[in-house]
Amino acid sequence: MGPMILFPAIDLKDGACVRLLKGEMDKATVFNTSPADQARAFKDAGCEWLHVVDLNGAFAGKPVNADAVEAILAVTGADMPVQLGGGIRDRATIDMWLEKGVQRVILGTVALRHPELVKDACKAHPGRVAVGIDARDGMVAVEGWAETSEMTAIDLAMKFEDAGVAAIIYTDIDRDGVLSGPNVDATAALAEKISTPVIVSGGVSSLDDLKACKAKADTGIVGVISGRAVYDGRIDLGEALKVMKD
Repeated sequence: MGPMILFPAIDLKDGACVRLLKGEMDKATVFNTSPADQARAFKDAGCEWLHVVDLNGAFAGKPVNADAVEAILAVTGADMPVQLGGGIRDRATIDMWLEKGVQRVILGTVALRHPELVKDACKAHPGRVAVGIDARDGMVAVEGWAETSEMTAIDLAMKFEDAGVAAIIYTDIDRDGVLSGPNVDATAALAEKISTPVIVSGGVSSLDDLKACKAKADTGIVGVISGRAVYDGRIDLGEALKVMKD
């Protein structure tokens, strides 16, 4: 298999870069008050892509940190494409972000509630729509993880098999922000069952975690998202990018 992409994550809350613990908004650690500076640092380190989440937006159901996102886009330009999720729940918002220069939008809650919107957006914007599937014990969680649905992650992913989704971003919520290692087996099991490429998220905390994901590349895992570990130095970006490219 070819190289895997490392997506450093910028999670936006009230205009700053933060990390949450298991998705709890009141358990936020601020890592950088300037998201644009953080994006520039990732770009200078050689990262190929950037993963951005509007956390307030995920809860509000509409964009909240738009100024911060635009500041990031001004820095990343064409050199480091951005994928953005959080509060993108209608076609107008999808179109707006793609026009502003976001390379790929991530649809989460709306994928469960209105799968037709995802399919229509994929037709209109080939290769630029990803689906974010956040799971707790294998069941899909929505509305900023505030509620858990009755659908399994695999059943939801199967709904979009022929839609032209660019990637499925699979997050194991119980591992998010706790540095316990990603749920590689669950992610690989999902990746094997679908033809859509899968990106791992949640709990990635060491080079060993990246290697474990890389070892499952043949299942269809194409990338890994890491936030907290990249900020606090547990993962050295230079080393990580080498591991992913080899």
